[in-house]
Amino acid sequence: MFSTAFALTLLPLLAVANPQYGYNPAPAPTSSNSAAASVPTAPPSTAGQVNIQVAAGGNFVFSPANVTASNGTLVTFFFPDAGLTHSVTQGDFANPCEPIAAQNGQSGFDSGLQAGVQFTLNVTNDQIPIYFFCKQQTHCGLGMVGSINAPSTGNTFDAWQAAAVKVGSSEPVLQDNGFVSGGIGAVATAAPTSSSGSSGSSGSSGSGSTSGAASLGVSSAIATAFGVALAMLLSA
Repeated sequence: MFSTAFALTLLPLLAVANPQYGYNPAPAPTSSNSAAASVPTAPPSTAGQVNIQVAAGGNFVFSPANVTASNGTLVTFFFPDAGLTHSVTQGDFANPCEPIAAQNGQSGFDSGLQAGVQFTLNVTNDQIPIYFFCKQQTHCGLGMVGSINAPSTGNTFDAWQAAAVKVGSSEPVLQDNGFVSGGIGAVATAAPTSSSGSSGSSGSSGSGSTSGAASLGVSSAIATAFGVALAMLLSA
């Protein structure tokens, strides 16, 4: 009688201690499956540093789309890593959705089609407007354009975007040759770089805490089962 009761009491203990008895706890999350993939997000702009989110909110836009930046200001674009590439390609107001033609031997900047990276321009001539667009097929025609130092009248940002939308589905298919250095009015001297997030370290810390909690839960279950068994033994 006692042996049967004792064995029944130990079943929860065995189930906790050994998966072959039916206990199959979910594995504690690790840094690779608990931490979200690092996606660069544009932080607030500061003096001498303007930050722009590419495809903000999953939409075909740059945010902010039009900025004012003096000479020496760095303008950094943050690209999402959401399964679709985008570009920051210097354009010509007179020819929406097409790369600007070289001037005085200097070509326009082009990030190339990218995802999950940062791309930085250095403003070198704040007296001229700088127009750019995404050259991914159909994106410019949907209004995915931006500007730096666009005037408040005439060739404004709104006029630039309206001209791109007017092109619509007729926009040319542009070949992607990757990063192109240089620029007119703003210069790119380095290719886009991958963003290094802190989610790896925080995820590691989180998995450690979860693992500790799971261990504590198993220990408590074992202690409870032994306590009940001992009580039955003493009362037998």
